[in-house]
Amino acid sequence: MDALTRRFDADGHAERIRTQGYTVIEDFMDAATLAEVREMLAPYLGSHAGRNDFEGFKTERVYTLVARGKVFERLTEEPRLMALLDRFLQPGYLLTASQAICIYPGETAQGIHTDDGFYRQPRPRPAISYTMIAAVDAFTVENGATQVIPGSHLWGDPGAPERPSDPAEMEKMLVSMEMPAGAALVFPGTLLHQGGANRSQAPRLAFTNQYCEPWGRTQENFYLGIPREQVREMTPKLKQLLGYDIWPPFMGQVTASHPSKALEPGWIPPVVAQRPS
Repeated sequence: MDALTRRFDADGHAERIRTQGYTVIEDFMDAATLAEVREMLAPYLGSHAGRNDFEGFKTERVYTLVARGKVFERLTEEPRLMALLDRFLQPGYLLTASQAICIYPGETAQGIHTDDGFYRQPRPRPAISYTMIAAVDAFTVENGATQVIPGSHLWGDPGAPERPSDPAEMEKMLVSMEMPAGAALVFPGTLLHQGGANRSQAPRLAFTNQYCEPWGRTQENFYLGIPREQVREMTPKLKQLLGYDIWPPFMGQVTASHPSKALEPGWIPPVVAQRPS
């Protein structure tokens, strides 16, 4: 454990999440890491324009970011982030989404939403996933900083007495998360938020990783999205985050075997190996 991790007050950050619904790790990335992120991401930018108003027609996304460079592997299992998530998610939690997001000038604000709304259990409830948004460019009111509604992670479903029914009233409650390049915003999937409008003259680059309970279905299917040969070279922790592990007693098994066996060179699926000749 390095000095930065030892000094990290995970309990203090966790308390801020419980009370206000979010926290910011100001020094999540140093200057060298930011430079590496930009270098590794540059070849992929220009490949995926938004396809709808939610993705953003003037927003670019690079999916399966965890597999796009070693720096993204390291940041996915960043020790301070893991220590914070350990306070909320059950052991064996998974990476559910990993993507870069570049908001270009002229982009409008996203609609207010939550990140784990596709898990349909009624609210209020504990979050089933947690989101980390890392600022590669500084977040400002003008360039599309993420906007959050503090305390909304504790609200019930639409119609609950504490939840405004008027969308305009909810918009008045939004707070722009201005933060420097290198900082990371962390919040539960139950927090209402949106990407802000970019009214500046420059793009705003960030990336996000989301993590979910070990029993939850992930947004991205990393088994199909990342070649097994590449996963084989990753750390044990990252393999676990991608799902190559068992959540006791047997969730994730592969024909009654541990899923890590599927990463062994020459592995043949049992349904093929045991097929009658």
